[in-house]
Amino acid sequence: MPTPAINLKVKKFRRRFGITAPRVVVRTHLAWPWYAIGGGLLVLVVVAIVWLIQQRGEVSEVERELDSLRQQVRQLDDELLKRRSAAGTEQNAAEMERSTQQQLLNRVKTLESENAALKEDMLLFERLIPAAGDEPAIRVESFRVAPDGPQHFRYRVLLAYQSTKQAADFRGRLQFSVAFLLAGKQQELRIPEKRESAGEFQVEVRHFLRREGGFELPPGARLLSVEVRVLQGDTLKSKRLAQL
Repeated sequence: MPTPAINLKVKKFRRRFGITAPRVVVRTHLAWPWYAIGGGLLVLVVVAIVWLIQQRGEVSEVERELDSLRQQVRQLDDELLKRRSAAGTEQNAAEMERSTQQQLLNRVKTLESENAALKEDMLLFERLIPAAGDEPAIRVESFRVAPDGPQHFRYRVLLAYQSTKQAADFRGRLQFSVAFLLAGKQQELRIPEKRESAGEFQVEVRHFLRREGGFELPPGARLLSVEVRVLQGDTLKSKRLAQL
């Protein structure tokens, strides 16, 4: 029979290696560099996460700044449009004012011309009234010549006729003598040149008659004087130099 000592050893063996034996945990042993590498990777992951969070915050800040800049640009565009519109309105108002002033100046010149013509008519009537009962006579009351272009001129002549019972009106024709300087030489232009072409220059005056027309000089010519003549047939009845 086994001795007590042997029984005790068998029990210890069963306790150590049998079903009731304590559990044994088997761990793999790693060297310390591997632990260092793992810690470094963990630190890098944490740093990357923190960096991404910061970048997201900076991106949000940049987006907010961009939104603010876009809003400022829109405000500046609106203000620029308003200023352009105001400037256009002011320019249109200035142009309208200049146009109105020019129209007023033209109207003033027209009124001055009409006023001068009325004064001539008044002088004509004043001269006709005292001459009642005198011999019939035709005369040039006024004669004016004014430039109407580089070499073109317009004239206006006013004729007055004192009629009698024997001669109620006057029939005749006008003739103009234009003196001008060309290439250093004085020359003369007759209008009309021939008596046969004096159809439009025929006049018939009962009391007074205003006649207007124009003539043109050669290029480079300078006007010296203009004389109008009233002819009946070939007889000179009246003449007068123009006011240039």
